[in-house]
Amino acid sequence: MAYIEPSEFVTKMVDAGESKCYMSTKDTFIRAFMAGAILGLAAVFAITVAMKSGSPILGACLFPVGFIMLYLMKFDLLTGVFTLVPLAWLDKRPGITPSQILRNWGIVFLGNFAGAMTTAFFVSFILTYGYNTDGGALAAKVASIGESRTLGYQEHGVAGWFTIFIRGMLCNWMVSMGVVGAMISTSAGAKIAAMWMPVMLFFFMGFEHSIVNMFLFPFSMIMGGEFTISDYLLWNEIPTVLGNLAGGLFLVGLPLYYTHVRTSPERKLA
Repeated sequence: MAYIEPSEFVTKMVDAGESKCYMSTKDTFIRAFMAGAILGLAAVFAITVAMKSGSPILGACLFPVGFIMLYLMKFDLLTGVFTLVPLAWLDKRPGITPSQILRNWGIVFLGNFAGAMTTAFFVSFILTYGYNTDGGALAAKVASIGESRTLGYQEHGVAGWFTIFIRGMLCNWMVSMGVVGAMISTSAGAKIAAMWMPVMLFFFMGFEHSIVNMFLFPFSMIMGGEFTISDYLLWNEIPTVLGNLAGGLFLVGLPLYYTHVRTSPERKLA
């Protein structure tokens, strides 16, 4: 395994953020679409495994296969670009402006959502034989998850909203550690191991991931979850997106950048 020092891989993080801003609209959207679609499939896979095995930890252990697949194919998640793209602006890379950052985030959001919704349609169709049956135990489970993670938060008012926000922060702390972890080695096996651990942690702990939720909540509504689109947006997706942004940027991107790129002079001993 070829280990790369933090001072080197954090520079790679800045380079990656810069390249994402320069990427064409077509390529940005396609990569985001595929990332959302794959992550949605990984989520329903993990839920199915947990249900059939009776072991939530087993589902969490297997969920990272989706994240690993999309990362190795260089597809983009909103959670990752939240962390990487602003670093190019902070580093004063040519042509990188706040409007370029928002453009990238917007296209990735739309691509992730379209991909996640496509997978939600595919999975709901095959579970119900074209919407002619009720979808069985998996459908009931997913419907209950959707209700508990929207209406369940709503019951607690402002405290519930901030609970989602903080769960979103903790989620992208771990997911972005997976993104960064993949940069610490040139070995595919080492990249996979570095991504696996934090992603498994976030899924098992029930933290909130905006792209997983782009799949899970529309899928839950199709499967009979009794909550509205406004419930989903206000009491899950919006605070989750904001939490993901804060967690990725303030708990991963900025600390690494300011201690490994903008390193302060060494302190002189008396």
